[in-house]
Amino acid sequence: MTGFICVNKSKGVSSAKEVAAIKRLTGTPCGHMGTLDPMADGVLPVAIGNAARLFDYMLDKRKKYSAKFRFGVDSDTLDTTGLVTENMGLVPEYAQVNAVLHKFIGEISQVPPRYSAKNVAGVRGYRLARAGVDFELPPKTVKIYSLKVTERLGDEYSFEIECGGGTYIRSLARDIAKELGTHAVMSALTRTQSGPFTIDNSVKTETLTTENINEFIIPTDSVLPLDSIYAQGKTAFKLFNGLSVPCDKADGVYKIYKDGDFYGLAEVNKSLLKVRTKLC
Repeated sequence: MTGFICVNKSKGVSSAKEVAAIKRLTGTPCGHMGTLDPMADGVLPVAIGNAARLFDYMLDKRKKYSAKFRFGVDSDTLDTTGLVTENMGLVPEYAQVNAVLHKFIGEISQVPPRYSAKNVAGVRGYRLARAGVDFELPPKTVKIYSLKVTERLGDEYSFEIECGGGTYIRSLARDIAKELGTHAVMSALTRTQSGPFTIDNSVKTETLTTENINEFIIPTDSVLPLDSIYAQGKTAFKLFNGLSVPCDKADGVYKIYKDGDFYGLAEVNKSLLKVRTKLC
């Protein structure tokens, strides 16, 4: 069994628990394509079997979020699950928030939250933070494609965000507030899209059973925006026995099919085609 389940992760549930549910139902090793914090909900693509080998291909895909930031407060975790400190600055006006958002579009430098899965000398940042260890995480470059404020309710603002992989929305809340001379924390987060996976084709794990799960498995090749190569005869025999064969396609990665069935990925390099990854 291989393919993807687009899980609609529930709030308060860990990404690992959602993956474990799919693994239990399929009886196959599984992995997620980009974790979501327990307080967040929304799109969590879960790869089944060999589809997990696509992790590196999915890591930098565009993602969309609906988020809420609460201004005038601070937190050790940069969200409302941590130790929240009130009266940490003014709540800006709608026009003030909107006026600074252009500064966060494009490639920006961002320091990840201390309470994150980032490694520090082989130890997760959140473990060091919980232990009271003083440490700093280096900034990283992330990409924001669009950032819009959509609504205000008291001290809380709603945002629509499209960004590249590796972006921390909690850090974005902190940095926008800093630009406005105040503090803010993330109070809600929903991922609405991750690459080709959207909230519209997602499913709650509690609705899945061993009898119906096959209906929700998305074929691996359907989420790969790559051209296809169909191998037959002697060419197929050589390719699927580890050899390279001449090819007139442009250099790059392709979906490859064996006897009409999807097999995995192949690469053309200097007019030579070779199978790269088995995904079927």
